[in-house]
Amino acid sequence: MVARLLCFLFCCVLPLGAASALDRAEVEGQFQRWLLQEIWPEAQAADVRRTTFDTAFSGVKLNWDLPDLVPPGTKANPPRRQRQAEFGAPGRYFNRGSVDGATSVGRRMAKRHAAALQQTERRTGVPGRIILAIWGRESGYGQVKIPHNVFEVLGTKGFMSRRAPYFRQELIAALQIAEAGHAPGNVMKSSWAGALGQPQFMPSSFLKFAEDGDGDGRADIWRSEADTIASIGGYLARHGWDKSRDWGFEVSLPDAVSCALEGPDQGQTIRDWEELGVRRSSGRPFPQHEQDGVAYLMLPAGRNGPAFLVTPNFYVLKDYNKSDLYALFVGHVGDRIQFGVGDFQGQWGQVDNMLRSDVAAMQRGLERLGHDVGDADGLAGFKTRRSIGRWQEAAGRRATCFPTSAMRSDLAR
Repeated sequence: MVARLLCFLFCCVLPLGAASALDRAEVEGQFQRWLLQEIWPEAQAADVRRTTFDTAFSGVKLNWDLPDLVPPGTKANPPRRQRQAEFGAPGRYFNRGSVDGATSVGRRMAKRHAAALQQTERRTGVPGRIILAIWGRESGYGQVKIPHNVFEVLGTKGFMSRRAPYFRQELIAALQIAEAGHAPGNVMKSSWAGALGQPQFMPSSFLKFAEDGDGDGRADIWRSEADTIASIGGYLARHGWDKSRDWGFEVSLPDAVSCALEGPDQGQTIRDWEELGVRRSSGRPFPQHEQDGVAYLMLPAGRNGPAFLVTPNFYVLKDYNKSDLYALFVGHVGDRIQFGVGDFQGQWGQVDNMLRSDVAAMQRGLERLGHDVGDADGLAGFKTRRSIGRWQEAAGRRATCFPTSAMRSDLAR
């Protein structure tokens, strides 16, 4: 398995004819010169001391196992070669183990860190259950091993990756974090993408949003649960969390209500949605204080799964992670932690076996017909889903707002 993975990373991520062992030694030398000649002057201009810089890069070498590398003198693989992945069924995101594990551990953490959660909720207005759910999703409440040296990751990616300028900026931000003394260098671990600590902040986000929750003068999101809780809550608050609103509600969507009404640009009040026949799946009424608030239809699997009315807070969650499913997972697990709610009432339907390239071909077909799918990336975001629904309605078909393999012959011509 490990051998196959390494083969995939080397054969698929690095271009054909990429560096041999001898070439790698030459590239390594270029990397070390790049650090001294280009990164050090930038770091110095950002008030990073030379001792901090030298400590950060002591023993650091290029990590050739990272994805999306483009070594000097080679060309990046065409994006198409990166897209031959399965189009995933949304329901997989809510597998039993992930949901139950995040819920059960989250309830224990709610008791263990009650004081920090309450303090952050009073200060930011962000519910503790939402903070817990993000913490659980990002790092398993701090239990998931975060293995990489952030300077190795960001150094490698800043030197030779598809998005080198972005990672170069993040590398300077990581050096500023080390300079400020928030954590010793050997604690500054990251994901393979350079995301830091238990909340998985990129370094630039750390500089903007990390907070000191335990009062020791540092924002140690690697070792301090209080700092982690305060940082997640502060991030959401500064991105616009409205403490007077919930994140959303599962609903039943009548057949007469078009699934093409989905999206954050087609909102109306919950009272208006009710007049169309939309009801909470639980059978309970919508809270009175939510009646005049704007809500948006969200159908992560079109008519092939549960339906939701979500509030602007849902899109604050998407500021943390752009995925609809991520934001939905966080809201749902948070509700399970605090309120003991069960599974969604709506069932996740079966999704056809397709490649992302198949979906991208359909998206391009929709674009040729004048639809705005957002991006032909092989991912069925809300613009793609509702474009499919509008295309189906225009053709006199029942709108499902979700791609199927049968559509490919009609759209991908």
